[in-house]
Amino acid sequence: MSRHITFRYCLDATVEQQQALTRHAGAARFAYNQCLDMVKTALAQRKIEPAHPVPFTAFSLINAFNAWKKSEDAGRVFVVDPAGDIEVIVTGLRWRDQVYQQVFEEAAVNCGRGLAAWSDSRSGKRTGPWVGFPRFTSKSGAIPSFRLRNRHPRGGRAAIRVGDDATPRSVTLPGIGTIRVREDTRRLRRMLAGGRAKILNATITRRAGRWQVSLSCEAADLHPARQHRTRAVDDLDGWVGIDRGLSAFVVAATADGHEVARITAPTPLKNGLPRLRRLSKALSRKEKGSVNRARAAARLGRHHHRIANTRRHFLHGVVNELVKTHDRLVVEDLHVAGMLRNRRLSREISDAGWGEFARILDYKLSWRGGEVITADRWFASSKTCSACGGLNTTLTLADRIFTCGCGFRADRDVNAAINLALWARARDPHRSPDPQAGGRATNARRREGAGRHPCGVGETVPVGAGTDAHALVV
Repeated sequence: MSRHITFRYCLDATVEQQQALTRHAGAARFAYNQCLDMVKTALAQRKIEPAHPVPFTAFSLINAFNAWKKSEDAGRVFVVDPAGDIEVIVTGLRWRDQVYQQVFEEAAVNCGRGLAAWSDSRSGKRTGPWVGFPRFTSKSGAIPSFRLRNRHPRGGRAAIRVGDDATPRSVTLPGIGTIRVREDTRRLRRMLAGGRAKILNATITRRAGRWQVSLSCEAADLHPARQHRTRAVDDLDGWVGIDRGLSAFVVAATADGHEVARITAPTPLKNGLPRLRRLSKALSRKEKGSVNRARAAARLGRHHHRIANTRRHFLHGVVNELVKTHDRLVVEDLHVAGMLRNRRLSREISDAGWGEFARILDYKLSWRGGEVITADRWFASSKTCSACGGLNTTLTLADRIFTCGCGFRADRDVNAAINLALWARARDPHRSPDPQAGGRATNARRREGAGRHPCGVGETVPVGAGTDAHALVV
């Protein structure tokens, strides 16, 4: 097992099952807030007593919450006998037996991860944007969600199962039972039956009025027939440059000037903007706290969810087409956060999803044994002539045709894609990657025998080994 994939399905739960899912999500939110409250209380006490312990890690938070939920602070009952004597009976959380106990533990783990991210960001160990101190989750603003771990007892069935009780389209969750799903689960069931995948955990989330389950699995490598052939170290051919834009989402070309792909984005946000405005205005007219406002907010949330799903489906389809036909790809290192400051193009750039495209391309090509290289951010791929190497400093965003003094004339996006492919072919493969000097390289190939599967080097059958985006989302 050497790769991690996630299958997402939409649940078709009954009324009783929806109530159980809501109960578990509320218990997870309660446990998270209680763990965070214990941390804040301990930090305040530590100012008075420096030796006072603070439950900061996930393991310590689990132990602290397990001790608290059975204590008098969590719940007690006053019993008065006929003589008038009062007796205090400690009950703890009286409703803790109505939910699966792993919900509390996973909520404590989430709190520990948030504290660790804040601590690492404060000390400089964590790169990227600043991470603040965790906050309490509200009942109205937070997305209902909880996570369950899978258990694999020896000689018994796993706690989380797919297609159980002669119901192929179903998922069995511990503490809740068997819930029907709307999508086909054949691919995952075949991988589980053949021992090529193992479910690690399940995350249940309510989005846009629908409950969804995401099954995180550890799977074997793709079948060798689905992987690209291994190239020699001194082989510098086969590079395909990918230029991302707005008029054309992806333009791919080889180093010899051959255009291999030109794909236009569907622009889901732009197409759904008229309806989005109407729903937003309808929401603003409703009285706060009313039932009509809640219904209007649900309609607006469903529309946002549809826009996001349309964009995600398009990105997976484009990436699948590229990784199946090419094993060496070059993408440009775009500063998307800086581009979003342009008030004229920020909406179109956000609608394109350039960052998500690069992320999906990286891990899907690694499944097939390919190689992805990110060119230097300061490499002028659009302003450089792919024929003579000259630089056209007068090129603007409005110029869609690149012209050079040497007489070369080509499409702006095609010229940029060719330059990216030429940059990858001219680089030194033995030089260590340096983002400032020449970009970073991501070699997606694994060493021979790494993560070896019992049936071979990660062998899987061709059926069920694809990267279709209908049920597979990571």
